[in-house]
Amino acid sequence: MSEVIDARGLSCPQPVLDTLAKIESMGSGKLEVMVDTEAAKENVSRSAQGKGWHVESVTENGDEYRLILIGN
Repeated sequence: MSEVIDARGLSCPQPVLDTLAKIESMGSGKLEVMVDTEAAKENVSRSAQGKGWHVESVTENGDEYRLILIGN
């Protein structure tokens, strides 16, 4: 199952909290997270990896980032 979180415009730590909540509810699968700061990109990636999820890809478009996270 693929889920999407649009955390653009949210201040840290909200993108991380939203991502971790979704990871907990999903358990596994594919999660797309959109953020608009470098700090949020790094923090979301690090937090997801800390929960055992893999960052499959990060796409940058101007000042926006699209992260694809995979949980097994």
